[in-house]
Amino acid sequence: MSRRGPTLFAAVSGVEIGVDAMTTTDADPTGTGPVWLLPIDAATYVPHEVHASERVWTETNCYIDVWVEVLHALGHDPIPAMAAALASDFQGDQWLFVKFDLTDLRTLYGIDVNEMNVWRPTIDHVEEQLRAGRLMTIEADSWFLPDTAGVSYQLAHAKSTIVPQSLDRATRRLGYFHNAGYFELSGDDFDGVFRLGPYADDRWLPPYAELVRFGRAAESSNEFFARGISVIHRNFALRPEDNPAQRLIERLRADMVWLAGSDVDTFHRYAFGMIRQFGVAAELSGTVAQWVIDHVPDNDLDTDGRTELSTAAERFFEAAGMAKSIQFRLARLVSGRKVDIDESLDVMAVTWQTAMDAIARWAGR
Repeated sequence: MSRRGPTLFAAVSGVEIGVDAMTTTDADPTGTGPVWLLPIDAATYVPHEVHASERVWTETNCYIDVWVEVLHALGHDPIPAMAAALASDFQGDQWLFVKFDLTDLRTLYGIDVNEMNVWRPTIDHVEEQLRAGRLMTIEADSWFLPDTAGVSYQLAHAKSTIVPQSLDRATRRLGYFHNAGYFELSGDDFDGVFRLGPYADDRWLPPYAELVRFGRAAESSNEFFARGISVIHRNFALRPEDNPAQRLIERLRADMVWLAGSDVDTFHRYAFGMIRQFGVAAELSGTVAQWVIDHVPDNDLDTDGRTELSTAAERFFEAAGMAKSIQFRLARLVSGRKVDIDESLDVMAVTWQTAMDAIARWAGR
């Protein structure tokens, strides 16, 4: 029998549900034993549909992905928060690394996120906050994250954002959200993530961490939809004045000769920051447009408005697919083969702009 700790509240289609923060057990009333927030299991966890295999980009970036699954596990619909993609831009040497806007998380879900001062061992912070019914985002080394097997796990040191939600010091086990799901690690990986035992090093910089506090979410589906629409409008208003996809393809063309002479590892880093993040932004934007169509109350969207949103969704999804195709062809370029992507690049930029223009017409109605 477990003792129940603080209760979180989420709104799902206007129905309030309680999510219990499990803190101590009858066998360990001191509060020093295992702690977890949600009664979920890595073996049976079902990821959000945004991470389904039929998506063009089944994973986006570590921050978007982890928040999609955290919100999903809490009973929230994460799609309106993806409106941050509408404000994305090309930064010269990379497409903007899209992140859920913290203001949007507060507006949509009553979730408050603030940077933490990691002044003691990270594991101590994680445990205390879980016992208080709160979560943390922390940067971890993918070398110790077994869900990245074949990519980073015990192959490469790369920082990534995880959200621990269960912790057992005695058995050295950790349950955590990361990328497209919920996973567990133990043993040596546990020590590595928290810099314990053989991995302790006073010279190691503390990880960037955020505290996730839960407030009151929307009390009805209509209220949540209204908040979602306001978030979409706010992010769309922050979009670049020109077409950032056009600036992206100009940089891609300029880099072709250099890229052809690069190694595979360099290409993967380049593609992630350039093509992949553009494709991700396009697919997330299309998902947001489709969400409005699927959730708008009856008679609140006229035929023209529905047409504009449908056009936007279709063009965004097309741009996402084009980006993946271009990424594959650039990989062939790096392998020494000749490719011609000029026309495809032009079409991709026009498709992005067509989608944004459709959103603008809908937003201006």
